[in-house]
Amino acid sequence: MLRQNVPRYTSYPTAPHFHSGVDAGLLQGWINALKDDDELSLYLHIPYCHRLCWFCACHTKHTRHYAPVATFLRALHSEIETVGRLMSGRGRVRAVHLGGGSPTMLKPDDMLVLGKALRNQLDLRSDARISVEIEPRDIDEARLDALAAIGMTRASLGVQDFHPKVQKAINREQSFRSTKSVVDGVRARGVKSVNLDLLYGLPHQTLESVAATVAHALTLQPDRIALFGYAHVPWFKKHQTMIDDAWLPDPAERLAQSQRAAQLIGDAGYEPVGLDHFAKPDDALAIAARNGGLHRNFQGYTEDNCETLIGLGPSSISRFRQGYAQNIVSTGEYEKAVMTGQLATARGIKLSLDDLARGWVIEGLMCNFAFSALELVERFGEVGQKLLCQASRLAIAGSGSLLAMDGNDFVVPQESRPLVRTVAAKFDKYLEMGTARYSVAV
Repeated sequence: MLRQNVPRYTSYPTAPHFHSGVDAGLLQGWINALKDDDELSLYLHIPYCHRLCWFCACHTKHTRHYAPVATFLRALHSEIETVGRLMSGRGRVRAVHLGGGSPTMLKPDDMLVLGKALRNQLDLRSDARISVEIEPRDIDEARLDALAAIGMTRASLGVQDFHPKVQKAINREQSFRSTKSVVDGVRARGVKSVNLDLLYGLPHQTLESVAATVAHALTLQPDRIALFGYAHVPWFKKHQTMIDDAWLPDPAERLAQSQRAAQLIGDAGYEPVGLDHFAKPDDALAIAARNGGLHRNFQGYTEDNCETLIGLGPSSISRFRQGYAQNIVSTGEYEKAVMTGQLATARGIKLSLDDLARGWVIEGLMCNFAFSALELVERFGEVGQKLLCQASRLAIAGSGSLLAMDGNDFVVPQESRPLVRTVAAKFDKYLEMGTARYSVAV
């Protein structure tokens, strides 16, 4: 069971099943169907880093020069203008997420210009949440000031592991002192929410090194912690071949590392959120998890319940009520498309009622380890009834080990929750239809 390779389910259907049948014309129709008062989120993908980390599976590339970044930014501004024109004032932006790559490699003035463009071209609410993925090795006082000026409300810092041997193996040498300096810097500028990303399953990690990293991270009093398992996919990201398979912990050790880290974080007073997130009890994410308002998108677990997410930048993915649309992955080809005033859509998938029903079940499992049988049928009718029969067969065949009935709910038992991705995969009709390869479930 531990060796099963399954998707992370930040969407359903997952990206390997997108196809070219969704193009710019179809996406424009989806944009035109938005209502004036629809609330939506934005994701901006910055596809550059100063230095490439060997563990990373993101669409990014390293550059020692700023000229390619400046060229990309001109294209990004063009895309923002095009999308703003097509929106024609429809929709209100409630949340913005800057990711990558490394958004914080942008020069301070470019950060300010980008923030202004978003507010000028799209209808950002005055209280819009602005989250930024921060690379501590990029940041300086001027960049922190610029991020504060554009309204950053949440900072997410990549830590991964503080052990020097592990850092060397993943090409990411980052001291605790520099990380603390950034945390202190964003808080001094009024940012109330700080997230730290930690990884287990990295090369040369041990139970002791993972525990030490968690202990150091906890001294920074983050509001949230994301605890991810390293996804070793060298067939997908060639730079991961720099990590020798022999350096990686085996599946049992990975599970032990994740459980030890989760125990330490929980003992420090953090509440578990979904599969791999933790938050202080008064954090919005923990509150959403307690109240049944937790959601999952391409940035992971979120309290953001906007139905529409518009992705900007190469490889970024948008979600509309009608389906998913992904931009061109190649930065150069993306730039050519958007500089002519076109949308950069390369592929996607239209959602059927069956897709929506299965996606609802999978999100319920990933977020709450449960879903309501009654609500499934009420929402999706005959399609929901068929899924209900499938869930019942799974619960009976597994004698409740993976999925069990609790009153009107199907639930994943506590001992099986580390394998919730495996449970979710049971409802994925596309999984056996493609040739995509995935990372291990734990």
